[in-house]
Amino acid sequence: MSSTQVTIKDIARILGVSASTVSRALKNHPDISEATKLAVNELAEKLKYEPNAIALSLKHSRSNTIGVIIPEIVHYFFSSVISGIEDVAYDAGFTVIICQSNEKYDREVANVKALLSHRVDGVLVSVSKETIKLDHLYAIQERGVPIVFFDRILSEIHTDHVIIDDRKASYDATRHLIDSGRKRIAHFAGPQNLLLGRERKEGYLQALREANLPVVPELIIEADSFEKAILATNRLLDMDTVPDGLFAVNDLTAIGAMQTLQRRGMRIPKDIAVVGFSDGRFSGITEPNLTSVDQHGYEMGTVAAEMLLRRLLHPTEDEPAQSRVLNANLIIRGSSM
Repeated sequence: MSSTQVTIKDIARILGVSASTVSRALKNHPDISEATKLAVNELAEKLKYEPNAIALSLKHSRSNTIGVIIPEIVHYFFSSVISGIEDVAYDAGFTVIICQSNEKYDREVANVKALLSHRVDGVLVSVSKETIKLDHLYAIQERGVPIVFFDRILSEIHTDHVIIDDRKASYDATRHLIDSGRKRIAHFAGPQNLLLGRERKEGYLQALREANLPVVPELIIEADSFEKAILATNRLLDMDTVPDGLFAVNDLTAIGAMQTLQRRGMRIPKDIAVVGFSDGRFSGITEPNLTSVDQHGYEMGTVAAEMLLRRLLHPTEDEPAQSRVLNANLIIRGSSM
């Protein structure tokens, strides 16, 4: 045989039977003799025959695949989410196609087009930092493909989503710093075009106001990456009055801040306490270990996948969009004690 994909017609030609006989034999149809079934299956295995997924999807109007678009696959939180999604999807007989936007709008648009061209049954999305235009996401709904947002959601698109209570989690993180005696607390914030970034900032502000601590605009810096944290931390340390606490929008930002603080002679947590967000694997290996908010990524992935599969397997046109808000908890470690 050539290197091209083996088809039912190839097997039928070799065995001298009809293509319909081969098709029914592969499906264990009772009208086909056991001898024919055995011959067909043995040859199919020998030739490494694989069903044509696209042809099957055209026939059955379902590909049994779901697409997932994430900002960064290397991020521990998103890898945990993927694990949850894949476990639920696998148990339901679905295959998962994973795409990475790499925090780029253009890549996210390309991801959507690729998934739709592969006729996925549904899509799970956590949008990129650059996503402002939404036409590509509306296109998913216009094709009649269910979509569920997770972690980073868009209020403009009316569909199912699952998030954590970012405002409360950020409030608790900042409140912990206040209860530890910190009075001048900085915040490295996420992009404010994302609801997630706005909610985490608002939780920080709420905690300061309730404690009657001043909100100092120059202590709020948009920095949501390791590299940006280095620049932002140097800005803080060059101020006349250095902060004694820092709440960062994610763990990598917090770790970038910690390394910069230590290089410049600051003691953590004696001089400045640091709290991160996501509780990834790195939080337990920093020195000191990083206090962080556990986002429960695996649980978020399972819930998001279950919401999507419910839409696929039990469609109800009149069912309103569902919102699931998961609780997050603060894991207190040495960086803030």
